[in-house]
Amino acid sequence: MSNPGALTCLVIDDDTMNRLTLEHYIGLTESLQLVASLSDGAQGLNFFRAGNKVDLLFLDVEMPNLSGLELLRVLPDPPEVILATSYEHFAVDAFALRVTDYLVKPFDYARFSQAVQRVLERRPTSTIQPAAPTAPTAPPSSDVFVKVNNRMVRLNFDEVLYIEALSDYVTIVTTKQKHIVYTTLKSFAARLSFDHFVRVHRSYILNMKQVESIEDNTARLPGGHQIPIGVSYQEAFFKNLNRF
Repeated sequence: MSNPGALTCLVIDDDTMNRLTLEHYIGLTESLQLVASLSDGAQGLNFFRAGNKVDLLFLDVEMPNLSGLELLRVLPDPPEVILATSYEHFAVDAFALRVTDYLVKPFDYARFSQAVQRVLERRPTSTIQPAAPTAPTAPPSSDVFVKVNNRMVRLNFDEVLYIEALSDYVTIVTTKQKHIVYTTLKSFAARLSFDHFVRVHRSYILNMKQVESIEDNTARLPGGHQIPIGVSYQEAFFKNLNRF
């Protein structure tokens, strides 16, 4: 039976048992409605190219023909995504593609429900209000999951001050704490989707919204942090300074 208020869902997974498990869990959840269940990424690509849309995609990572991450990279406007995979090492790519959550197989209904709740929390409320002037569209969520050690951590990137290179790692420094992520700064910069994060030095990416002042080609941030602006990056930095 159709539920007008439910999130429409698509499952793409080449593992039959996992696909059936997701279908079963969706059927148990009143806030979800299954639209289709497909067995590989190429079928998923054809589904979207045919003009079909869903609110939520449950997506396996490793599949023949077209992997889950490859599918997300070619979709111009993907829905909310919950990855379902046997491997945690895809976390950095998942972070770059801004998936909502990351389920590691085998997962249970409680963990599934937690991931769905995160999707629901990211969506605007649908309560009916009296007619009023049109409000500005809400900005996309700035919450992103990154892999820190062996766990996925939700970070609000509005609170990130800067990102610093440490050999094969980067340190993400927020207004509250630091997180170390296994990736190079170059790779991290290529995948970062927020345009207010700007490379200002070979060792630093800076959140332009957090800059309090600039003195002697040094950006000063909350908490007394000071980030040097490299000579080769200064022109782009000052050009972008008043954009944010």
